[in-house]
Amino acid sequence: MERKRVWFAVCITAVVGSVLYLGGTAAQATQANGFTSSTLTPFTPTFAQFQVFNHLTHKELQQIAPSYPDHRWSASENTQGPSDLYIQTNTWKPGGSTGWHRHPGHSLIVITSGTVTEYHSDCVPQIYGPGTPNGPTFIDSGDDEHIVRNEDGKGAMGYAVQIVAHTAPRRIDEPTAPDTCPIN
Repeated sequence: MERKRVWFAVCITAVVGSVLYLGGTAAQATQANGFTSSTLTPFTPTFAQFQVFNHLTHKELQQIAPSYPDHRWSASENTQGPSDLYIQTNTWKPGGSTGWHRHPGHSLIVITSGTVTEYHSDCVPQIYGPGTPNGPTFIDSGDDEHIVRNEDGKGAMGYAVQIVAHTAPRRIDEPTAPDTCPIN
């Protein structure tokens, strides 16, 4: 029962907080420009180690979500050790950029207005926002460096929910753009 409560709290936080990410107040190695990020909670909530798993069968889905597009649904999260939760609101001015960085955990991101373009070291642009082919949501696995820019000239806004190891920084700035993608 406790696991379900923890998972429910994380899900509600993600929905209520909506989702996007990045930023920070420390000096940026590959300068953030035209980008602001702020934490929505007045403190950093810490969850004890947890493991949750949810699964819905085809029969259950037919009863509660008849238009669900698949035959089953499942979700799982497993942490080893305490984890800090961050709920961020993010704003990109036209042409704004987060600077190159990475995270020591994963992020669930929602772009609520405008569009952003995410680049990883492979330099392949991925555009996110309402009405885009990729949609307004994406997941940052936190295991590689990236930059998120506003390239549509209109600005963008969104939210992120991030889970990182307790006391780890939420964001780690990279000193330079990768050689494989010199975008700043």
